[in-house]
Amino acid sequence: MNTAAMPPKKPQADLRSSYKLFRAIGTRWMDNDVYGHVNNVVYYSWFDTAVNATLIERGVLNIHAGSTIGLVVETQCFYFAPLAFPQTIDAGIRVAKLGTSSVRYEVGLFAQDEDMTAARGHFVHVYVDRKTRRPVPLPPAFKTFLETLT
Repeated sequence: MNTAAMPPKKPQADLRSSYKLFRAIGTRWMDNDVYGHVNNVVYYSWFDTAVNATLIERGVLNIHAGSTIGLVVETQCFYFAPLAFPQTIDAGIRVAKLGTSSVRYEVGLFAQDEDMTAARGHFVHVYVDRKTRRPVPLPPAFKTFLETLT
């Protein structure tokens, strides 16, 4: 069978139970666009906020003085249902791939009390030395925490 001729599978919403950890994010008036729903660029900000705030709170990422920082090298988002101010969003987080110096984070965005994602996406961080910007292995405590999200 020639799989190259097959159309790609249409992305589907995920269940809340597919994610390991959740973080509530409040929408703001300015998040809505002229069509009355949250603008697409805001979703990417929520992905960053959910993951980085979690890493900072868990003590595995120090954005001000740490020697290791994460650089985004890939990102994507699929939209399934609109979100709008004044909703509170639950951002579900999981790790899909944990490499030596890179991590693929997947984030599902849920309207509160909804079981299916309104949107889901991913981004890949490559962790690098703050000064040289060269990839470095994930610190042990960082990797240990990320393993809980796989």
